[in-house]
Amino acid sequence: MQKIIVLDRDGVINYDADEFIKSADEWRPLPGSLEAIARLKSHGWWVAVATNQSGIKRGYYSRHTLSAMHQKMQAGLVSLGVKGGQGVDWVSYSPYLTHDHSPSRKPGLGMLQAIEQRFGLSLAGAPMVGDTLADVQAALGKAMQPVLVKTGKGQRTLQTQHPLLQQVTVFDDLYTAVEDILK
Repeated sequence: MQKIIVLDRDGVINYDADEFIKSADEWRPLPGSLEAIARLKSHGWWVAVATNQSGIKRGYYSRHTLSAMHQKMQAGLVSLGVKGGQGVDWVSYSPYLTHDHSPSRKPGLGMLQAIEQRFGLSLAGAPMVGDTLADVQAALGKAMQPVLVKTGKGQRTLQTQHPLLQQVTVFDDLYTAVEDILK
């Protein structure tokens, strides 16, 4: 059976900002995050990203700019020795705002359903790493294993003490989460 993991982007793979990451120049990987993805790839995992990107609808950046950010992420993986075309396997994003009530925006399940369709598999039981309650809710909605990292909005999320967080494994960052997943 193919191993797959779903990662949130902002705050998990790259630095997050309350005022949004609006360009490829602003997109900077968190320490160890690309190395974590490279480790997953070297162990035969498929890596999918599910990311809310309301900055598109807000007019802060275009879909083309978002693509440039993801190309920078893939180039960073190539620089670590991950073969071209073998980096992140799939990126699903939702450009909608919370009040749009789009099923694609986390905690909705649309992006996760798209990942299932793309790979022809169920995500049930697969890990999903995020930094927000919406990530946890989406993971639980698909019967996935929610993992919360303290980077990005992770510390703020933990401070809410939401009851759903009792079902979540917590790590300092993506690298330490991946080390545990690969055990």
